[in-house]
Amino acid sequence: MAKQSGPRMTLPTQLVLRAILEDPTREMYGLEICQAAGLASGTIHPILARLEGIGWLESRWEESDPHEQGRPRRRYYRFTPDGAEHARCALAQAHTKVNGLLTGLRQRLAGSGA
Repeated sequence: MAKQSGPRMTLPTQLVLRAILEDPTREMYGLEICQAAGLASGTIHPILARLEGIGWLESRWEESDPHEQGRPRRRYYRFTPDGAEHARCALAQAHTKVNGLLTGLRQRLAGSGA
Protein backbone atom coordinates (compact mmCIF):
# COMPACT_ATOMS: atom_id res chain seq x y z
CA MET A 1 0.00 0.00 0.00
CA ALA A 2 1.40 3.43 -0.98
CA LYS A 3 2.11 5.98 1.73
CA GLN A 4 -0.40 8.80 1.72
CA SER A 5 1.19 12.20 1.16
CA GLY A 6 -1.56 14.12 2.93
CA PRO A 7 -4.54 13.58 5.19
CA ARG A 8 -7.77 11.91 4.13
CA MET A 9 -9.76 14.78 2.71
CA THR A 10 -12.97 14.21 4.65
CA LEU A 11 -15.49 17.04 4.75
CA PRO A 12 -14.43 18.04 8.31
CA THR A 13 -10.77 18.11 7.23
CA GLN A 14 -11.67 20.31 4.29
CA LEU A 15 -13.65 22.65 6.54
CA VAL A 16 -10.73 22.96 8.97
CA LEU A 17 -8.27 23.67 6.16
CA ARG A 18 -10.58 26.25 4.59
CA ALA A 19 -11.04 27.97 7.96
CA ILE A 20 -7.30 28.29 8.52
CA LEU A 21 -6.70 29.33 4.89
CA GLU A 22 -8.97 32.36 5.38
CA ASP A 23 -5.86 34.08 6.74
CA PRO A 24 -3.01 31.58 6.30
CA THR A 25 -0.35 33.62 8.10
CA ARG A 26 -2.40 34.22 11.27
CA GLU A 27 -2.20 31.99 14.33
CA MET A 28 -5.57 30.65 15.45
CA TYR A 29 -6.47 28.82 18.63
CA GLY A 30 -8.73 25.77 18.74
CA LEU A 31 -12.01 27.50 19.61
CA GLU A 32 -11.51 30.04 16.81
CA ILE A 33 -11.00 27.19 14.35
CA CYS A 34 -14.09 25.39 15.71
CA GLN A 35 -16.21 28.48 15.15
CA ALA A 36 -14.77 29.26 11.71
CA ALA A 37 -15.20 25.66 10.52
CA GLY A 38 -18.59 25.15 12.20
CA LEU A 39 -17.37 21.99 13.91
CA ALA A 40 -17.11 20.74 17.49
CA SER A 41 -13.86 20.72 19.43
CA GLY A 42 -13.83 16.92 19.55
CA THR A 43 -13.89 16.88 15.75
CA ILE A 44 -11.23 19.47 15.00
CA HIS A 45 -8.53 18.54 17.52
CA PRO A 46 -7.78 15.11 16.00
CA ILE A 47 -7.66 16.79 12.57
CA LEU A 48 -5.28 19.47 13.85
CA ALA A 49 -3.07 16.76 15.38
CA ARG A 50 -2.96 14.87 12.05
CA LEU A 51 -2.14 18.05 10.13
CA GLU A 52 0.62 18.84 12.59
CA GLY A 53 1.89 15.25 12.35
CA ILE A 54 2.33 15.48 8.57
CA GLY A 55 4.05 18.85 8.86
CA TRP A 56 1.32 21.12 7.47
CA LEU A 57 0.70 22.89 10.80
CA GLU A 58 2.78 23.87 13.78
CA SER A 59 1.48 24.79 17.21
CA ARG A 60 2.53 26.47 20.40
CA TRP A 61 0.99 27.00 23.81
CA GLU A 62 0.40 30.59 24.84
CA GLU A 63 2.66 31.74 27.62
CA SER A 64 0.14 33.59 29.79
CA ASP A 65 -0.88 32.30 33.19
CA PRO A 66 -4.31 30.61 32.99
CA HIS A 67 -5.18 31.81 36.49
CA GLU A 68 -4.54 35.43 35.53
CA GLN A 69 -6.49 35.01 32.29
CA GLY A 70 -9.41 33.27 34.03
CA ARG A 71 -9.46 30.59 31.30
CA PRO A 72 -7.38 27.61 30.16
CA ARG A 73 -4.20 28.20 28.18
CA ARG A 74 -4.73 28.34 24.44
CA ARG A 75 -2.86 26.30 21.87
CA TYR A 76 -2.23 28.32 18.72
CA TYR A 77 -1.93 26.75 15.28
CA ARG A 78 -0.54 28.10 12.02
CA PHE A 79 0.66 26.72 8.74
CA THR A 80 4.28 25.71 8.31
CA PRO A 81 6.10 27.46 5.45
CA ASP A 82 4.88 24.83 2.94
CA GLY A 83 1.68 23.86 4.76
CA ALA A 84 -0.67 26.40 3.19
CA GLU A 85 0.38 25.38 -0.33
CA HIS A 86 -0.07 21.68 0.50
CA ALA A 87 -3.53 22.50 1.87
CA ARG A 88 -4.54 24.47 -1.24
CA CYS A 89 -3.40 21.65 -3.53
CA ALA A 90 -5.18 18.98 -1.47
CA LEU A 91 -8.41 21.01 -1.44
CA ALA A 92 -8.20 21.51 -5.22
CA GLN A 93 -7.69 17.76 -5.75
CA ALA A 94 -10.60 16.92 -3.44
CA HIS A 95 -12.81 19.36 -5.36
CA THR A 96 -11.73 17.83 -8.70
CA LYS A 97 -12.49 14.29 -7.46
CA VAL A 98 -15.96 15.30 -6.28
CA ASN A 99 -16.69 17.01 -9.59
CA GLY A 100 -15.51 13.90 -11.45
CA LEU A 101 -17.80 11.68 -9.38
CA LEU A 102 -20.75 13.98 -9.98
CA THR A 103 -20.09 14.06 -13.74
CA GLY A 104 -19.94 10.25 -13.87
CA LEU A 105 -23.14 9.96 -11.87
CA ARG A 106 -24.94 12.43 -14.12
CA GLN A 107 -23.81 10.52 -17.22
CA ARG A 108 -25.05 7.22 -15.78
CA LEU A 109 -28.38 8.74 -14.82
CA ALA A 110 -28.77 10.30 -18.28
CA GLY A 111 -27.89 6.98 -19.94
CA SER A 112 -30.46 5.08 -17.89
CA GLY A 113 -33.26 7.46 -18.80
CA ALA A 114 -33.76 8.44 -15.13
